[in-house]
Amino acid sequence: MLPWDGELAGRIDRHTFDSTLLRDNPLGDPHERPLWVYVPPGYDDTATRYPTVYVIQGYTGHISMWANRTAYRQPFPETADAVFADGTVPGCVLVYVDAWTAVGGSQFVDSPGTGKYHSYLCDEIVPWVDAHYRTIADRESRAITGKSSGGFGAMITPMLRPDLFGALATHAGDTLYELSYLPEVGEIVRALRAYGGDVQRWWADFRSRTAFTKPEDELILGIFGVAACFSAREDGTPELPFDPVTGVLRQDVWQRWLDWDPVRMAPKYTDALRSLRAGWIDAGTRDEWFLDVGAEAFRAEILKAGLPEDRVYFELFDAAHGGIDYRYPLALKWLAERLKR
Repeated sequence: MLPWDGELAGRIDRHTFDSTLLRDNPLGDPHERPLWVYVPPGYDDTATRYPTVYVIQGYTGHISMWANRTAYRQPFPETADAVFADGTVPGCVLVYVDAWTAVGGSQFVDSPGTGKYHSYLCDEIVPWVDAHYRTIADRESRAITGKSSGGFGAMITPMLRPDLFGALATHAGDTLYELSYLPEVGEIVRALRAYGGDVQRWWADFRSRTAFTKPEDELILGIFGVAACFSAREDGTPELPFDPVTGVLRQDVWQRWLDWDPVRMAPKYTDALRSLRAGWIDAGTRDEWFLDVGAEAFRAEILKAGLPEDRVYFELFDAAHGGIDYRYPLALKWLAERLKR
């Protein structure tokens, strides 16, 4: 638990990826993105090909935050390396993908409000990694993992692209939106009164000053940013799923959010879910957004789809939403032992 960088048994290569798909994105965010690729110990000494695990971040997260160090805990790149350090767990290539946007995230979907982040991940990053590293370029040997919004991305990506991803791990992933999003609507409506009920006025104010210096910032950013991902108009303007003055749901807009709920998506993608090689699902029993309930619901749906129970790991931990990084290496080990080699 030393408070400075630890030496890795493997190696992290830090690249800058020039994305064609993110050029001229609606928010004017950089199209050149950092990309970290970890190779396990022994990678340089053999011609062995390795499975890959793609690591995606939560909302407001960006790639450099993986190196953040808190008291008495190591950051995930070090705990992940420790999984493979002694050779008892078969090695994997880990790919840390950056999908940050000016509104805090991309939800890893293609949207007129943020850009083509799902295509960027699947059609640019995956082929590039397979071309530049000794990976096993097969869905049976490729997994995706993430927490919160990253957990959401880990749930939907194998459904949408079963040709690429055959395993997942979701830690407190966003789902069951009537529990995770709707309870905050009243507070957001109250907070927007200071802006005449105009979320764009809040956004202009937010960008004009130091971020998170007003108590409403984090609350409004969460709903505004996800609206940019799930319910942006064709011109890119985020549209809230409720009236910002009365709080009444806009049913047509809210339906666009529900269409991205992994629990509701699952029945449409039963073949993809049934074909998963491995699925890890966890959450905390005190999660502030009731994502433990959502985790239960998602597990029920993938089992209903026909995925054998022995391919699913499910656990609810005594925890809230934050501080759950200790679960990441547990899931990584579980995936590494099940990916095809």
